[in-house]
Amino acid sequence: QLQLVESGGGLVQPGGSLTLSCAASGSTLDSYFIGWFRQGPGKDRLGVSYISSTDSTTAYPIGYADSVKGRFTISRDSAANKVFLQMNSLKPEDTGVYYCAADPTGTGRLAFAFQYTTWGQGTQVTVSS
Repeated sequence: QLQLVESGGGLVQPGGSLTLSCAASGSTLDSYFIGWFRQGPGKDRLGVSYISSTDSTTAYPIGYADSVKGRFTISRDSAANKVFLQMNSLKPEDTGVYYCAADPTGTGRLAFAFQYTTWGQGTQVTVSS
């Protein structure tokens, strides 16, 4: 059974960088679309980024929310069975709990979180001076 564990969160000043990791056990992440979601204080959950499964033929194998385009980069390390979210030029509005999640259907992308069937416990990111 697939289990996900996020790490890499912390406190960072505006303009700083963090790299979040999503580590899997019980199954290979290559078979899933993997999404990163953010739950800010008092805000709805937001789809931040996704990456397609390695065997997907989708024309859009990677996606980003408009608010993070050009600043965040999602990547996959199949050998390590991990997915990463590199976050640069962080802003206070990036603050929140970040979750990685696995979607076996490939239809969740950024908007349809209910398609993601496995979720990690989250890691806190705080951007503040």
